[in-house]
Amino acid sequence: MLIADSLAIAGRHLPLLEPTSLVVARGELLLVAAEPQPTRTALSLGLSARMRPTRGSVSWSGNAAMRTVRRVSALVDSPEINEPEAHLKVRDLVAEDLALQPGPIWRRNGIDAWMKKHHIDALANEWLDAIDPLERLGLLTQLALEDRGVELLVFDSPDRHGIPEDDWLRFLESVATGRRAPAVMAVVQRIPEHWDGSRAWAGRVQDKLAAAPEPEEETEAAAAPRENSEESEAENSAAVAEPIPDDAAPAEPTTALTASKDLP
Repeated sequence: MLIADSLAIAGRHLPLLEPTSLVVARGELLLVAAEPQPTRTALSLGLSARMRPTRGSVSWSGNAAMRTVRRVSALVDSPEINEPEAHLKVRDLVAEDLALQPGPIWRRNGIDAWMKKHHIDALANEWLDAIDPLERLGLLTQLALEDRGVELLVFDSPDRHGIPEDDWLRFLESVATGRRAPAVMAVVQRIPEHWDGSRAWAGRVQDKLAAAPEPEEETEAAAAPRENSEESEAENSAAVAEPIPDDAAPAEPTTALTASKDLP
């Protein structure tokens, strides 16, 4: 599970990312809305531990070391960061990515064998910018998952290529619920209206985090043993029976995670 706690990234003049808190588990697809593109990219880099936050943290399974989060995450198709160059052919992209996979060379799949295994051998000599955008997204996803250590996929603006909403949404859901069951996050311009799964917004606390009650701390009085049990019961009864004044001031919120922006 990945947890971002008040993750914020400063820009040269203005903040790139306001404090953002969210959580995503393996086998789950989380859509995160962010504007403009630099904010989407900063958030994607921060969530995949490829940019050090100015404030806050990201952690994977309770480990907040950036090296750990970076090792289990893959950043997919981030504009001007790692999106493939349009002049590449599919076979060239596959060759480059497979060569960068961790592990000994003799364990890596051959280029042609890999493309045949994933049913894209017919596209081998096609230019990347000439293939169907959804096929391109599938290719980049399969290459990211070729690293067996990857448990988290962060997609930067998968909605920017003109793929119909239903199609890219269905594809990302299939990735999250597939055999590998990675945690999947898509940082998008707009969350589809019909999406009823997990969602969050840049610069805010995810709803399910904001609504989660904080664990109650045991007071010294409650923790200390009582010598007279009858006396304890009497004290408890008196405390429960005591009415609360109508004009009592409401309690101050105790959670440290508070929304910094209104819902768009």
